[in-house]
Amino acid sequence: MEQITIKEIAKMCGVGVSTVSRAINNHPDISEETRQKVLDIIHEYNYIPNNSAQNLKRAASDTIAVLIKGISNPFFSDMIRVLEQETSRKKYSFILQHVEESEDEVDVAIRLEKEKRLKGIVFLGGITDRTDKKVEQLSVPFVLSTADMANTDGRYAIVSVDHEKESRKMVDYLCDCGHKKIALLTARRADISVGLQRYKGYIESLKAHGIEFDEGLVRWTPEELQTFSMEAGYKLTKDLLDSGKEFTCIFASSDRMAVGACKALFDAGKRIPKDCSVAGFDGLEYAAYYEPSITTIRQPRKEMAEATISLLFDLINKEPTENRLIFDAELVIGKSTAAL
Repeated sequence: MEQITIKEIAKMCGVGVSTVSRAINNHPDISEETRQKVLDIIHEYNYIPNNSAQNLKRAASDTIAVLIKGISNPFFSDMIRVLEQETSRKKYSFILQHVEESEDEVDVAIRLEKEKRLKGIVFLGGITDRTDKKVEQLSVPFVLSTADMANTDGRYAIVSVDHEKESRKMVDYLCDCGHKKIALLTARRADISVGLQRYKGYIESLKAHGIEFDEGLVRWTPEELQTFSMEAGYKLTKDLLDSGKEFTCIFASSDRMAVGACKALFDAGKRIPKDCSVAGFDGLEYAAYYEPSITTIRQPRKEMAEATISLLFDLINKEPTENRLIFDAELVIGKSTAAL
């Protein structure tokens, strides 16, 4: 979708171009009512004024942007390295843009596209709370990487694992170990993306094994905590212990949460896995070196990163391509889980 022009904004507001310019530049010679009307239209259409006439004439630069929420998450570090290397090999520039938890990734992408004249965008972690109307304002190719594949309906290019299937794989294993009271530590209740798919996999596996779902064994990450973090894993497990609910196993929706869960169990005098088994998701390197080593679902991060950048350049070059690449993950059994 083409960017709205300042003339179109003026027409929609019923004012002149100079009035729009004064509103943008916070000029005092304009009524507050008119200023607010102009700013509302600018916000609705994500209009970003060019800084100079030279910007108006400037062609798209050979720049790729990678947008990421949770930049401290080690899950993304290896992927970012591959994305940067492959982008450089193609003689393109690379921008890594951190998106705050409270920010909308698409708003950030729209702004960045117009400011930097991007050629393509990678959303690491996908897009949460997206709306088609807003996404359609992106005029450059983009790929959702490590995303929720369930809600894309083939409309967007995506590289991912099937989070619901892989979550089901983990809970199947735990059930086969004899566990019937499996607690789940998961994302925010409002999460409609990866967290929801892993939650669905958990429920489906319990159902397949004839185990009644118990909402009291599910702990959702509150707004004040970072999603999939060690702190969230620790506090959710502590809350679970304080509740008095009986459980023999914890399935954490990330390895980081699993580490936090282990710490909370240790602090409560519990032994892992003798008193309680713990499983994670992602397959981070430190899961193997933690004591006890954590049973997890290992995502093929390097292969997914390579596929992501390859797919993006296929889209940029308008080459025929499969825009939905779903990888299989691997169940890695560590010492943190045991049969009852």
